[in-house]
Amino acid sequence: MARTPLLPDRRRPLVFAHRGYSSQAPENTMAAFRKARETGSPGIELDIHVTADGKLVVVHDDTFIRTAPPDNNGGGKKPEELSYNEIKHIDVGSFFGPRWSAERPPLLEEVLEELCPAMYVDIELKSRKTKDDSLPLLLAEKLKTLGEKISRAVTVSSFNPFCLKSFKRFWNGIRETGSSAGLADIPTAIIWCADTEVPWLLRHGSGRFISGCDYLKPIHKQVRPLSMFRFSLENRPVVSWTVDDCRLAEKCIQSGCEGIITNRPGDMVPLWK
Repeated sequence: MARTPLLPDRRRPLVFAHRGYSSQAPENTMAAFRKARETGSPGIELDIHVTADGKLVVVHDDTFIRTAPPDNNGGGKKPEELSYNEIKHIDVGSFFGPRWSAERPPLLEEVLEELCPAMYVDIELKSRKTKDDSLPLLLAEKLKTLGEKISRAVTVSSFNPFCLKSFKRFWNGIRETGSSAGLADIPTAIIWCADTEVPWLLRHGSGRFISGCDYLKPIHKQVRPLSMFRFSLENRPVVSWTVDDCRLAEKCIQSGCEGIITNRPGDMVPLWK
């Protein structure tokens, strides 16, 4: 089966700063993304939810409770239950330190407009739905509006194979229209680990068969010789997460991984220099 190549024009190994340079600045903020760029990181990884008014906001958790003060966390509501006008006032920086108190959740388009195409971006879809999910279509439509800026500069991933499959269908549909025929295809990846929050059927990568994805994102603990051999036969590259030790990064790459996701991109400079 033909696969969409994984960022073929980018130097190997691929290095994605996890939620930006999240060990040096508050995760999933413009400060963290800019910090990654300042250190020379070639790529970033981020997470998106859809707001109540249909905006794509960059945030990891299902609520803002962990990353915002108790009196300014959206009342503990999900991003999907809040408008972006409400979300843009939430302080998601001071949990990391008082100097970051001005940081607010950015919109996806703000990040892509500033960083692409110089950097590549892995967009993780945060959704638990198996149907009637607006997130995949909204993302496809947003990426269409950005056109050449994101062409060959983004990938899309998720723990949710249904969400990922829907995105691929919508994106292919957009590309087949006359006005969008020149848009590049976007590689997609299924993410997995053995965590109990992940449905047991999806804890070892079987979501790839549902999603029809192009590459794979296992936790580094599940990067094993036998599975890597199997994935190579399927023509699916591997990017492992979250790798914060240089020796572990080298081990993953030697095992066949084409890239890593790390909280410490500054420590990984030797990998791409």
